[in-house]
Amino acid sequence: MRAELLSIGTELLLGEIVDTNAAYLAGRLALLGIDCLHMQTVGDNLGRAKEAFERALARSDLVVATGGLGPTEDDLTREAIAAAIGETPEVEPQLERELRSWFAGRGLPMPERNRKQAWLIPSARALPNPNGTAPGWDIQRNGKRIVAMPGVPREMMPMWEELVEPTLTQGSALRRRTLKLLGIGESAVEEKLDELVHSTSPTVATYAKNDGVHVRIADKAPTGAEADARIARVEAEVRVRLGEYVWGTDSETLPGVIGRGLLAHGWSLAVAESLSMGDIARSLADAGDARRWFAGGLVRLGADAEALEREARALGGEVFLLTPAGSEESELRAITPERTRQLTVKFRSPADGRRRALLGGLDLLRRSLAG
Repeated sequence: MRAELLSIGTELLLGEIVDTNAAYLAGRLALLGIDCLHMQTVGDNLGRAKEAFERALARSDLVVATGGLGPTEDDLTREAIAAAIGETPEVEPQLERELRSWFAGRGLPMPERNRKQAWLIPSARALPNPNGTAPGWDIQRNGKRIVAMPGVPREMMPMWEELVEPTLTQGSALRRRTLKLLGIGESAVEEKLDELVHSTSPTVATYAKNDGVHVRIADKAPTGAEADARIARVEAEVRVRLGEYVWGTDSETLPGVIGRGLLAHGWSLAVAESLSMGDIARSLADAGDARRWFAGGLVRLGADAEALEREARALGGEVFLLTPAGSEESELRAITPERTRQLTVKFRSPADGRRRALLGGLDLLRRSLAG
């Protein structure tokens, strides 16, 4: 199946907002094994939007559009789709009743312009939107499919995951596993994985993320057990090649992994930061159970390791993480009752230093707790 993404909204062309929808949907399609071969962005213009849909339908089997489903005059996605496939939209009574009920439930009268959000064309079925007033459209005609969804991510994502994606995997089970790595770059990861990244079942892909490099393994099979078994075999091989860098999987976070390590030892942690300027403490404090193991943190600009260690020990705890100041490099320290580990980070600017100290410090701590 060949897919195409169509993002609609003049604000995208003006650079007023970033098109995160396209990136999200491209990733979801890849996990489904669906080839996304084209992306288009078009403004709020009926003629150009109609041409964009016509172009997409001429070369793609599935067209996924986001944006332009609001009630205002410049929301033209419905009109563009109808014009592209030669059908006429009409108000669907049940959709109109649901819209009016939505407004009534909030003590508001429904503006008449919102009636267009109750439009349907003969080839379309409505995609319910419990998070907003704009239902989506799902059109299947002449072997082609158009899915139109709201541009607001908090409305679009549930609609895609709950109503659209399951219809693309009917008759099969989709499984995925994400391994999270630190201490190695994306190109080096891909080099070590070698032939695995060319596999088609399961698929193996690498992604550079804020918390390191992710390796995503995905497979689709007649049964979940079959897909799980194939993924497990590939995961085992990935761990043979890259296990020392793997710090977590799927929804795990570094602070969560660190917290579990501290609790397993019965230790608490104090952080003293200069280079990272409080970023590590903020990250750790986001963990839901941080109060159980986080003794506290402090920031001292321009401080060396010895000064930071004295102040960290005054906070209490048994484990200490230090990020001393530096102009081009800094030697981070993780101190536990069993050992002291160090990591030298080199950087080009204060912002680069903060980022490297954050990730390097958390990974150093994670490794120290794991032994």
